[in-house]
Amino acid sequence: MSETTDFNTFRFGFVGLGLIGGSIAKAIRSFWPTAGIIAYNPSRDTLEESIRDGVVNSGACSEDGPLDGAMFENCDVVFLCAPVQKNAENLAALKGHLKSSAILTDIGSTKRDIQEQVEKEGLSSFFVGGHPMTGSERTRYHNSRASLLENAYYIVAPTKDTPAEKTACLQEFVRQIKAIPLVISCPFHDYAVAGISHLPHVVSAGLVNLVKNSDSEDAVMHAIAAGGFKDITRISSSSPVMWEQICMTNGDNITRLLDSYIEELQKIREDIAEKNKTKVYDFFDSAKNYRDSFDGTSSGAHNLLHLLFVDIEDHPGMLAEVVTLLAVNAISIKNIGITHNREYQEGTLRVEFYSEQDLNEAREILTTRNYTIH
Repeated sequence: MSETTDFNTFRFGFVGLGLIGGSIAKAIRSFWPTAGIIAYNPSRDTLEESIRDGVVNSGACSEDGPLDGAMFENCDVVFLCAPVQKNAENLAALKGHLKSSAILTDIGSTKRDIQEQVEKEGLSSFFVGGHPMTGSERTRYHNSRASLLENAYYIVAPTKDTPAEKTACLQEFVRQIKAIPLVISCPFHDYAVAGISHLPHVVSAGLVNLVKNSDSEDAVMHAIAAGGFKDITRISSSSPVMWEQICMTNGDNITRLLDSYIEELQKIREDIAEKNKTKVYDFFDSAKNYRDSFDGTSSGAHNLLHLLFVDIEDHPGMLAEVVTLLAVNAISIKNIGITHNREYQEGTLRVEFYSEQDLNEAREILTTRNYTIH
């Protein structure tokens, strides 16, 4: 697959237009204005919105009838963007309607169920699993955007029967929408995301429920919950329907890692109870060092993050001042946050940029204005 592949000539199909499906569709329209995009979506409102946006050319919704795979028979790539369990059901409708060169892919956060169903339906030669490692607490097409995929890892998970050229084509597609393809097997994908995504959601929800059930009648714990508690439980605001499905489809990996996590908690519980200062210190020191390594490097061959840290005083207007200073100099901020709780008088602003050039320009501008940069 040449790096000069012109996806303008491709026809793309979408089954589902939520946050991720919509973001991929918008990225396609942004990078390849003449590409064809057709979609099937449960709600007519979302489908009509995507057509008004100029993203989707045509489509159908559940009000028009059940999914008819024939509408995708001329597509070069078909994205399954429904919930994990629904994606598996949709395969039957697509069977017999894909041209031989077509790529069938998904965006689900688990892969075993979909791969098993792909094999059952005899679609292994079409399928290349996909999982964009990105998202937002805000769901639905209305909140989708092309930039959601930029600089995000995008897992590419072929089956043993997937032709190499189809895997290469999806990799190239991912690169051209400015995401970062990472090819791994379906089984390892499910184990990896259980550790870095699924288990944290279980832990977060468990901690929130613990505080809820431990609070006083006048809800003092609820009132003072801030800083670190809100930081590590933010993900508990995600869809319970989605996380129910994820736990049902990746339960073996989640429970395996959950058992290990419970053992880790039991160890530190004993060390705290025994007032073992050395082991308690090592517990936090090891976690700090490993967590800090995430900010400066990536786990792959790419240095993904363009970060700087700015010391700021904790008083009104400081955050706005930094953001405004960068904005008037046409520097785009990818992400921004304050890395402290409000128990301290000063904090550190963590600013992430889209490029090394933006990072270097921001460092120069802020240093000139006497900000302390790390």
